[in-house]
Amino acid sequence: MNRRIFLKNSIAGTTFIGLNGLALSGFESSSHKHITILHTNDVHSHIDPFPENHPKFASRGGIVNRASLIERIRNENPNLLLLDAGDSFQGTPYFNFYGGELEFTLMSKLGYNASTIGNHEFDNGIDELASQIQHAKFDLINCNYDFSNTIMEGLTKPYKIYIVDGIKIGVLGVGVELKGLVDAKMYKETQYIDPVEVVSDVVKKLKNEEKCNLIIVLSHLGYNYSNEPNKISDLKLAAATQDIDLIIGGHTHTFLEKPVIVKNKRNQDVIVNQVGCFGVQLGRIDFYLEQTKIKDFKGKSIEV
Repeated sequence: MNRRIFLKNSIAGTTFIGLNGLALSGFESSSHKHITILHTNDVHSHIDPFPENHPKFASRGGIVNRASLIERIRNENPNLLLLDAGDSFQGTPYFNFYGGELEFTLMSKLGYNASTIGNHEFDNGIDELASQIQHAKFDLINCNYDFSNTIMEGLTKPYKIYIVDGIKIGVLGVGVELKGLVDAKMYKETQYIDPVEVVSDVVKKLKNEEKCNLIIVLSHLGYNYSNEPNKISDLKLAAATQDIDLIIGGHTHTFLEKPVIVKNKRNQDVIVNQVGCFGVQLGRIDFYLEQTKIKDFKGKSIEV
């Protein structure tokens, strides 16, 4: 399917919402804004903390610890989005028993706004993934998987626009190529679309038509592939596109102490971050805006 036709059909009906249901119209605010983005990736069904005797992550992670940390930061700054870059499924017996229901239910209770789709979300097959989406009270976002003629058609969005303290934030999602990574019978007729081309199309719409002040990509492409120079990654996506402010990555389980800056095709800065795996870190990016324009940011990874 032509990617432009796919986008046109998929985007139809996509709307934007405000934090806590607030609409943009009539909303009065000061010219100085502080927006916090919290993010995870590749949690892989790690609901409980690691045991005290674990050689690398002793007592770290776990849904309760993450919930406490998120609540503390929300109390500090309620103008916040909580996002995930995929692979919340697979890795502990919780997934074997519940098939993804528990992961999506707990993410909903933590107040996640959106997640993209990782390759392990297909581990029980596309039909089972579709059946678990009812438990996700957050948006599943992906723009480069064409789910036409599958049970997943209409269950995801290519992007979502959130209004946070008067700032219009466009969030889009992109996933790794499934062929050769996932058994074809698990994703069936799902078609993979070139990430650079489709992301460029969506970002252009978000920037020029929707007039977003901040554009975030939830990526399950992987941070970098030094041994595969032609393989698309977060670093390559950042360099090959424009108007993206932040790429939140997943898939390669890359632990970054702080975000990296990549120059895009217009030699402008793109923030790229990834916080490893298993929920033992929480990413935090603070944007400081004036008159809806980004003036500064701070970023770090927080131990959970």
